[in-house]
Amino acid sequence: MPPVITARTPTVPASRRPPGPGGERRRGRAVGVALGYAAPALLGYLAVRLFGLLVLARWARLKGHGVWPALATSWDSRWYLDIAAHGYTDRLGVAMDANNLAFFPLYPALIRGLGAVAPGSAASVGLVLAGCCSLVAAWGAFAVGDRLHGRRTGTVLAVLWGALPVGAVQWMGYTESLFTALAAWSLYAVLGGRWGWAAGLAVAAGLTRPTGIALAAAVTAAGLVAAVRGRGGERRGALLGASVAPLGWLGYVGWVGARLGRWDGYFAVQRLWRNEWDGGADTLRELRELLAYDRTPQLFLVAVSAVLVLSTGLYALCAADRQPPVLLVFCGVLLLVVLGSGGVYFPRARFLLPGFPLLLPVATALARARPAVTVLVLTGAAACSAWLGGYMLLVWAGPP
Repeated sequence: MPPVITARTPTVPASRRPPGPGGERRRGRAVGVALGYAAPALLGYLAVRLFGLLVLARWARLKGHGVWPALATSWDSRWYLDIAAHGYTDRLGVAMDANNLAFFPLYPALIRGLGAVAPGSAASVGLVLAGCCSLVAAWGAFAVGDRLHGRRTGTVLAVLWGALPVGAVQWMGYTESLFTALAAWSLYAVLGGRWGWAAGLAVAAGLTRPTGIALAAAVTAAGLVAAVRGRGGERRGALLGASVAPLGWLGYVGWVGARLGRWDGYFAVQRLWRNEWDGGADTLRELRELLAYDRTPQLFLVAVSAVLVLSTGLYALCAADRQPPVLLVFCGVLLLVVLGSGGVYFPRARFLLPGFPLLLPVATALARARPAVTVLVLTGAAACSAWLGGYMLLVWAGPP
């Protein structure tokens, strides 16, 4: 469980609580208070995603498709389930889009571990896990927004995150919800100076997705700055957090290299998946082709392009608003990785799902607006997200 505190409901650190059953009861009450404080955000997030699920279910019925296979066993979900059942390959090979070492291990490991004790199939376990992680992620987004700008902004931020154009992925058997949950609470821990939590969650995130490098960079940079400014125990804790944060990502990349017997093994695997960093040249070509030259662009690719362009603009607003450096580094490196990589174009909106701090300028503005305006904007975002989610899973021919 991540550090469950908010700017409005501080709790006593675990190290200062007396031992024994009384401490456990106090811990339970503190979690209950924090959960109650975040309840409007979580209920709003649930309302958005349940509406999206209802739209998807109705659309799937009209097309004669099943909802469960689309969410639990499609595209990347199959790769994670296969890894959970059979493990990783030990060869590089030459086949394109066929090496499972491209997929990081934490999510399939959790499926395997929970599947050993939970009822149902591995696919069901993975889907429930993703759904639960999405709630933890929404809670984390709320906590960050509340700490920086107050409860209303935190609530709007959580709802906006659920209403993203490709928000349907949050309830699929994918890693985005798990990664966002780890990232949100790690960033929150940094804002509160809890370097142990921040580094531990960053390590877990680094074992979840390739973009874990963005969180590792953010925690490391923030830890180094805090170490320079701090004294004594605070300096030691910040230095330790800065040193530990990258170990998850580096550990998996190093393990792949050792397994394949070459130092660049992980990057060789990524090349087989057509993923290489080219500084954004491929992204610019795709954007130019879709938005300037293609007379009949595919709708989903237009939506992806819009997300990339808007995300870049939102980052500029975040910088202008002088967000905490840890958030700017996280979102900046995330954008650098996603926009700077060549290869497949269509999943890039999904890759940016964990970048919830990019939504803070919008959430802050909506929190200050009249309630009717806020409700209208959030309702419209939820409707667009629900429609695009159905289109993405039932009409678009490729992966999300």
